[in-house]
Amino acid sequence: MTTLAVRAEQLTVSYRHGRGVVGLELDVPGGEVFGFLGPNGAGKTTTIRTMLDLLRPTSGRIEVLGLDSHADTIEVRARTGYLPGDLALPERLTGQEVLDWSASLRPGRPPRRRDELVERFGAELHRPVRQLSRGNRQKLGLVMAFQHDPELVVLDEPTSGLDPLVQDEFQRMLRDQVAQGRSTFLSSHSLDEVQRVADRVGIVREGRLVTVETVEALRERGLRRVTATVADGQGERAVALLGAVAAVTELGRDGDVVSFAVGGAFAPVLAALSGVEVVDLLSRSADLDEVFLALYRGDVPTGERR
Repeated sequence: MTTLAVRAEQLTVSYRHGRGVVGLELDVPGGEVFGFLGPNGAGKTTTIRTMLDLLRPTSGRIEVLGLDSHADTIEVRARTGYLPGDLALPERLTGQEVLDWSASLRPGRPPRRRDELVERFGAELHRPVRQLSRGNRQKLGLVMAFQHDPELVVLDEPTSGLDPLVQDEFQRMLRDQVAQGRSTFLSSHSLDEVQRVADRVGIVREGRLVTVETVEALRERGLRRVTATVADGQGERAVALLGAVAAVTELGRDGDVVSFAVGGAFAPVLAALSGVEVVDLLSRSADLDEVFLALYRGDVPTGERR
């Protein structure tokens, strides 16, 4: 049986003025990119910090690579890489010195991937950190997280400040990680980024897990956007036919071009449109950001957690 990359069992972390995470139950299999989504204050960073023993649970427990995050913290940190969302680097050190310092924290895990990663991201090694832009600091953070070839990489807002070309290279690297059987736990505000790279997505709201599903399954539960162009003079009839379909919402018409959303099975839509002459039909699956917002509004029922 494949070891889980992360397992949380009734994990609760309470703060003085409230709870960061409440009864979190989560299984993340090894060998995948897992996206962890939610707005500020939802509990994402609290979960990550508890995984790495930077916070202690109020109750419950969390395992990383089959190890207890607290009792086995030294081994957990040796086998994982971490890029925090609030990355802070020693200002007076050069990029090279920062990477050497980071590697020294894991004496049994040589930075065998450093040269490859420095070239891949174009990291600046010879200037002091205080002279580097935010994007160049983030590149150093990525090299630090991956240079010792960890089994699991935990990333909190990893592409913040990176230009689009470096973001594309980063996304390719995550897929390479999966191909090698490595795991990634990715917390991000960028829904576009997550839907490009994640195998599954967990959505957290007010410290509670809303759902865990594949990106495609989430899209299927969202609204499909459709534009139908019908023959001259048939637009009004198309609207009347589609208006009788329970799954159709947001129905509108511009002449003989009819636009609408479908929140269920598509077969009744096709049956309704058989009553008119369809010239063109365009259908677009829901983007993850639409599903995400709908889940937060409560418009989309949560599915079974997997």
